[in-house]
Amino acid sequence: MTSELLRKAMEVTVASTASGALVPLDTSLSHLVGERGCRFELRHLLSATPKHLRASGPKPNPFLPWDERLEVDRIGESHVVILNKYPVQTSHMLLITQDWQPQTGWLSLEDWHSLARIDATTTGLWFFNSGPDAGASQPHRHLQLLPRLEGERICARDDWFRCCAAGTTTSAQDPLLRSARVAAISSTLTGEMLQALYLALAEDLGLGHPSTDECPRGAYNLLITRQWMAMVRRSREGIRGFSVNALGFAGSLLSTEVSDREWIHRSGPEALLQAVVDTQDLKVR
Repeated sequence: MTSELLRKAMEVTVASTASGALVPLDTSLSHLVGERGCRFELRHLLSATPKHLRASGPKPNPFLPWDERLEVDRIGESHVVILNKYPVQTSHMLLITQDWQPQTGWLSLEDWHSLARIDATTTGLWFFNSGPDAGASQPHRHLQLLPRLEGERICARDDWFRCCAAGTTTSAQDPLLRSARVAAISSTLTGEMLQALYLALAEDLGLGHPSTDECPRGAYNLLITRQWMAMVRRSREGIRGFSVNALGFAGSLLSTEVSDREWIHRSGPEALLQAVVDTQDLKVR
């Protein structure tokens, strides 16, 4: 059954594509076999490289104001859902704050309440990139949602996250866990529960706490489903021409004309992830 929000997203997709407000990216899809047989998706960008993937420099804030042609719904007085202007997947949505909030600051209880309100009817893979070193394309706060239908696989590395959440994988078996924490979720998502999990993972990764730190002590990615929440501490945005955001850890990678695809085929996708995480001063499990 299609939720009202997803139905609206589909309608806005048709209208905004016709008006030119939405610019879907054309990609080719191949697969990389990672460790333990995990199949990563590798999409190669065939369209012109969008602005947010080009060299850094001053950019206008596209969310203040946001393009109303991309608006899907208002969430209370604090947030709005819009379509991602440059989607690879249909109905890729952004949950943005209506007023300015920094991407590099702590996520607030209002952010979590808004996410939970949406997820009650429209679920999928939520993700967040905390800043430039984590793959964030804009400094204005935005969480992202890739909708999933009932029974559809959440992401390529879902089994990895479930094993980590269950405690059946350790850092000795998988070095990536030195920079990542995964918590199981067994109840309905609420703002309070999500915020508590988020702050616990941040403390465990040495990112601090809002009570003592004005903003997190480092860059990180978040991935959230109804079954688990994962946080990965980052050291840099990319390597060898690959830009890595939270979706990289979900098993979805994007290459452009500057990406060294021979290297990733030779070294494997996990080598890319290992190269962009931060292990400094972290407690090893």
